[in-house]
Amino acid sequence: QVQLVESGGGLVQAGGSLRLSCAASGRTFNNYIMGWFRQAPGKEREFVAAVTKNGGTTYKTDSVKGRFTISRDNAKNMVYLQMNSLKLEDTAVYYCAADRAFIPRTIATDYDYWGQGTQVTVSS
Repeated sequence: QVQLVESGGGLVQAGGSLRLSCAASGRTFNNYIMGWFRQAPGKEREFVAAVTKNGGTTYKTDSVKGRFTISRDNAKNMVYLQMNSLKLEDTAVYYCAADRAFIPRTIATDYDYWGQGTQVTVSS
């Protein structure tokens, strides 16, 4: 079992930056692919980024490429999402998720564990 707790959300102006953190419990953190998803009001939860178990490979949805960076620190049981050049359309609740699969997946229902989410609001 993995428990995930996100932090770092907040209110930021367009063009600004935020760094989200996700703390994971348990001694098997490096057995999980880690992902970030987001959900805006009235919309489905969507994939943002994922990182492989050893942190060697990352995957991102097209809309955040060049702006967001996902990383993990297995020694600290942490995963991060650095978000730069934020846009109004990045406003959403951001969720950290863990997946026991062998390769990163982009469908939310494939992930096994979820955090409670952290709100990111980008203002003009």
